[in-house]
Amino acid sequence: MALPPSTANWHWKNKNVSRWGSEWFERELVTISVKGDNESEVVSVTKVTEVDGDVELGQRKSKLITIYDCKIVLTWTGTASDGTEVNGSLTIPEVSHEVTLDRLSDYTYHWSLSTSTSPTVEALFQLAKSRLPAALEAKFAEFPVAIIDTHGKDLTVSIEPSRVGTPISGTASAPAPASSSSPAPVQPKKTDPKKINTKVVTVEATFQAPADDLFTLLTDEKRIPIWTRAPAQSTPQVGSGYSLFGGGVKGKYISLTPSREIVQTWLLQSPTWPEGHIATLTTTLEQSSDSTKITFSLDGVPSGIEDEIKRNIEGYYIHGFNSIGLGSEL
Repeated sequence: MALPPSTANWHWKNKNVSRWGSEWFERELVTISVKGDNESEVVSVTKVTEVDGDVELGQRKSKLITIYDCKIVLTWTGTASDGTEVNGSLTIPEVSHEVTLDRLSDYTYHWSLSTSTSPTVEALFQLAKSRLPAALEAKFAEFPVAIIDTHGKDLTVSIEPSRVGTPISGTASAPAPASSSSPAPVQPKKTDPKKINTKVVTVEATFQAPADDLFTLLTDEKRIPIWTRAPAQSTPQVGSGYSLFGGGVKGKYISLTPSREIVQTWLLQSPTWPEGHIATLTTTLEQSSDSTKITFSLDGVPSGIEDEIKRNIEGYYIHGFNSIGLGSEL
């Protein structure tokens, strides 16, 4: 007799999809291309020459969990400002669940240049090193979602399988990105908004960057993935919506003062965050002669999870800027 879905989905199941994973990287990474400030400068991934590692999808207690750790080697080519064709290779030793979703460490890149060096060739090489990583990491963020979309139905008995990369808990340093295409495995709390006691959580940090640059990093849809390492949607206009960390945080812009302040509604997709509860995040930027102080002030945090939300802001926002070399002082 077949087990009911609630029972069948409770037990551990596992599916090895390493071959599919290799084919996915080989197919998807070659779609990546970036341009320099000079439109004649272009760098593209030409071929994935090696994918070494395992890719699996597991299910335990009705939760789908991606398990993967791959070394990727690829070749790239570009055109320098003087028309010279430039070639090289790139090795990423670890593309894994822990790096992409848990963010336990940063991606590491080992670059090589095959073309004889010259000023224009070196300029293109630096372009590749500065702009390809963000494009690659945005694509890597799509990989765990693709695993579940393609293979989740093979492990889950229910009609609508739960989808999660890493179960969210109160001790996590940052909210795990959530997909809007399927329900979370644990439903957020349903609480009467009138009965929610709230607090204000404030986090400050100083970065070695001008205020206008930080402002665009926080609002420009094309630049946000540089530090979030996840897909983003953002139209920096009053009343327009935004989505960060693959849908983990959503809201709308209330006001924007370029280089000085961003006020936006803020809703976290997490089991510990009451369903439908909206907070207000005010981000202020104060530029000095050699740095800019950012203050994140989140008003409306439900009482009892202030420490968790503070860790989330420090883990995703502050660490995100640190990961691209801006440096900070908390």
